[in-house]
Amino acid sequence: MTDNSNTTAEIVLPAPDFGAELGFWTKRGFRLDAIWPADDPEVARLSGHGMNLRLDRTATTPATLRMTAGEAATSPAGSRILIGPAVPDYAMPEIQTGFGLRRLSDGASWVIGRAGMHYRDLVPDRLGGAIIASHIRIPDGGPVPDMVHYHTVGFQLIFCYKGWVDLVYEDQGPPFRLEAGCCVIQPPEIRHRVLFASDNIEVIEIGVPAVHVTTIDHDMQLPNDRVDPDRRFQSQRFVHHRAEDAVWAPARQAGFQSRDTSIAENTGDVAGVRVLRVDGPTAPFAHDADIHFTFVMAGTMTLEVPDGRHDLNPSDAFVLPPDTPATYADASPDLELLEVTLPGSPRFTPR
Repeated sequence: MTDNSNTTAEIVLPAPDFGAELGFWTKRGFRLDAIWPADDPEVARLSGHGMNLRLDRTATTPATLRMTAGEAATSPAGSRILIGPAVPDYAMPEIQTGFGLRRLSDGASWVIGRAGMHYRDLVPDRLGGAIIASHIRIPDGGPVPDMVHYHTVGFQLIFCYKGWVDLVYEDQGPPFRLEAGCCVIQPPEIRHRVLFASDNIEVIEIGVPAVHVTTIDHDMQLPNDRVDPDRRFQSQRFVHHRAEDAVWAPARQAGFQSRDTSIAENTGDVAGVRVLRVDGPTAPFAHDADIHFTFVMAGTMTLEVPDGRHDLNPSDAFVLPPDTPATYADASPDLELLEVTLPGSPRFTPR
């Protein structure tokens, strides 16, 4: 006798116009339970009226039944049963290192992602799926149509580039305002919600790995009663770094100062986040990080790497592979860079 007590089933519906399909079903009493990827959704899981639905932008066949256990089969009438996990478990892929550059002037398209936010991809090829770096904007401020949710992710950073946004997090007390120059890390599966945004807010979001699932928590209300700022979520502690409290110190690259965000310390060195500013003559360097990502927040510079010279402006971004000589040349006095590395404390050496 087969035990089906832990088996779930859902109807898979093709959704070539994903946003329209999602709106159609949610307006008819179905609630969103999970969605992925956040920047350009392809799959959403919904429930309601005693049914489970799965909208799939890549599906090309009529409605089918998907189950989490059993065997794939086709009924005598031609109906299909698919077998697979309800939500994929995205493991960290092998990092495909290489130099990558994304300029704002390239005109890469902004796409509509989760909760109506606009996303611009900052890392070409995402290093084989190891990282997603998104430039996110909300043109019109006001309440954000968000729900309490969490991400199944290894590391996630939200850095406020322009404007401000009101956020609330599990066990971290009342809502607070994240302002320009400040950042938070969202430890794995911490419940949170975006509440309100200023006009023309822009944030930089880093996620590792690139594709991860966003799950809606319909039962939790935020803020919750428990306040435990030291709680660890899968060995990581929530961080709210405030620019006004930062201490500047010599950076590991010659000619720069940096303000550390304490993120390396609070993630067990999983990742590090620093802001750099010019402090003197620059010089060539190399690093041994698995991932080294940089976003130009202000000013201009010329990035010199073995493949050539690249003039950079605000909102440009690049990734440097390990052991590659690089020079931040012709830096303007107001140059300010956001630097993210995995691991958090890599070695930098002069070249």
